[in-house]
Amino acid sequence: MSAVLGVIPARLGSERLPRKPLHSIAGRPLIEWVWRRAREIAAVDRLVVATESREVVDACAAFGAEAVLTSPEHLSGTDRVAEVAALEEAAGYDVILNIQGDEPFMRDDAVTMAVALVRDGWNVGTAAGPVLSREALGDPAVVKVVRNDRGGALYFSRAAIPHLRGAEPTPSDLASDRWLRHIGIYAFSPEALRRWVELPAGALEGIERLEQLRALAAGLEIGVAVVPVAEGGIDTPEDARRAEARLRQEMRTMEGGTGA
Repeated sequence: MSAVLGVIPARLGSERLPRKPLHSIAGRPLIEWVWRRAREIAAVDRLVVATESREVVDACAAFGAEAVLTSPEHLSGTDRVAEVAALEEAAGYDVILNIQGDEPFMRDDAVTMAVALVRDGWNVGTAAGPVLSREALGDPAVVKVVRNDRGGALYFSRAAIPHLRGAEPTPSDLASDRWLRHIGIYAFSPEALRRWVELPAGALEGIERLEQLRALAAGLEIGVAVVPVAEGGIDTPEDARRAEARLRQEMRTMEGGTGA
């Protein structure tokens, strides 16, 4: 069985949520919630936070996470992950996992199935779940993906894909595996990760502002596992408020269970 290196890229700068990794949610920085969730996932053998900020490194040390200071010149989280994967101590890992630094509710099944796709021979493995609502389908912040018959990605888009000509998709349609929202988890073979970051930025990537289109247009095969639920990330203050309410409720539930 191959070993899995999980890397959480955590850039301090953010357009919509200032200082996102250190944004306090239910008494802890966001990056701590993501790290705590990721370390519970059995498929991950080692977990590292990759950041350009000494402040984030110090915050990680305070709650016990391993963190690596990476170049401030990286344009994407994938570049940051690749820098960690190129370190000598990462040489023994056969699967490199990019765990988005703003997803404290990531599901074990999404991670496990993405890793399994790489072990099955895909260059890259990722995951998606049902769109479920017309609001999500039309929301450009929700990335949609369409798969081919083998389960590989045909296209990722911020637009409502696939388009149902002459009608609106029904609730049953939006709960199916035809209308899927992408989950921000990527598993790579080391060679696929190196190839990805060596590619020049692509035209479609620039149009949609979706980095995965660079790899897809260049011929990398991205397998897409379908899971029952697609948890969203935290991009805005409103997302953070919803996450806080959910995390506080989970903590109350755990405390109640402990006291029973």
